[in-house]
Amino acid sequence: MADERKKEVDRLNQDLSKLRGKLDLENEEKTNLSNKVSELIAQGLAERKSSDEKIEILTQFRKDMESKFKELANEALQLQGESFSKSNIEKLEATLLPLKEHVGHFEKELRQVHEETVKDRERLKAEINQLSKKSDQISQNALELSKALKGDSQMQGAWGEMILESILEKSGLRVGEEYEIQAHRKNEDGERLRPDVVVNLPGGKTLVIDSKVSLVAYTDAVNSENEIDTIEAQKRHIVSIRNHINGLSAKGYQFAENSSVDYVILFIPIEGALSEALRMDGRITEYAMEKNITIATPTTLMMALKTISNVWDVERRNKNAELIADRAGKLYDKVSGFVLNMEKVGERLTQAQDSYDTAFNQFSKGRGNVLSQVENLKTLGAKTSKSIDTDFENTEEIENLDDNLKLK
Repeated sequence: MADERKKEVDRLNQDLSKLRGKLDLENEEKTNLSNKVSELIAQGLAERKSSDEKIEILTQFRKDMESKFKELANEALQLQGESFSKSNIEKLEATLLPLKEHVGHFEKELRQVHEETVKDRERLKAEINQLSKKSDQISQNALELSKALKGDSQMQGAWGEMILESILEKSGLRVGEEYEIQAHRKNEDGERLRPDVVVNLPGGKTLVIDSKVSLVAYTDAVNSENEIDTIEAQKRHIVSIRNHINGLSAKGYQFAENSSVDYVILFIPIEGALSEALRMDGRITEYAMEKNITIATPTTLMMALKTISNVWDVERRNKNAELIADRAGKLYDKVSGFVLNMEKVGERLTQAQDSYDTAFNQFSKGRGNVLSQVENLKTLGAKTSKSIDTDFENTEEIENLDDNLKLK
């Protein structure tokens, strides 16, 4: 069950991360497309201005042409009744030819401007349509993400657990050491329980944290567009929190272990959700305490966990001090035993020196010593190949031997 739950939470977290990543990418693309449309609109305005300027030039040219034609008409009237000679006709054609060329040139430019304007408008229309489709898709994805967080209780619970785990990681506590996630417990009736987080306290106590409170009604209140719906959603928000308090109290997490403290922390991952609840119902925290439940937001929970982390630091330092004192005592005992043994060694060396001196005196000094008797045997005729130096006190070998024994 724990593995399945963990896999489900991981899957939901991955789906949520993918949705958020996709939403961020599409928002970025929407911004880029909006900028592109703005550029196209500006470009279209500039081209329109250029077209207007060209049309204005053409209009002015037309006026000039009309004026010129009037002059030609007047000239033609003056020539009326006269017979045109070949030279007069050639002169008139030479005068009209430049005008004809100018008219053709401006007609061509006007046609090109019109064609380019039509193409730009079609291109702008196509890109605006594409942007509209992208915007609709982004809005749809945002709506799906919002529905996922609001309507899918599992995903909403996974989101709350993700926020809680982030706070735990930043608190200084260590997973598997100072806290456990999805730990298995049993209540007084033997029913299996699986609290979101169990925090271990110094002295063998534990603290349970729950993060499964529903915030659907709070989200509805925030997103509501009219006062009536807002008030209705706020009331449902209060009812939702109170129901969760009752359900959490009935589970009896605080009685699951003899070492647990006598209350459970209800974690609300959004500060505003608790603020709104307190504004609507000032007794909600008191009601929770009556049920052995205390309510915490990210800020207050972080303060509590930091305090627990500091207490653990002090606990570890105290344990280290005790270990140091214990080891120091053992080391002192070892040194004391070593000193006693060294004293015994000294006594044994002194006794050995005394025994050596006694034996040496018996061997070489005094009347009837062993060495003098051995020499008498030689005097009496004992055959020997070597002689013994009887002056031990003056020989270097005996002195060195004696000194070495004394040093030992």
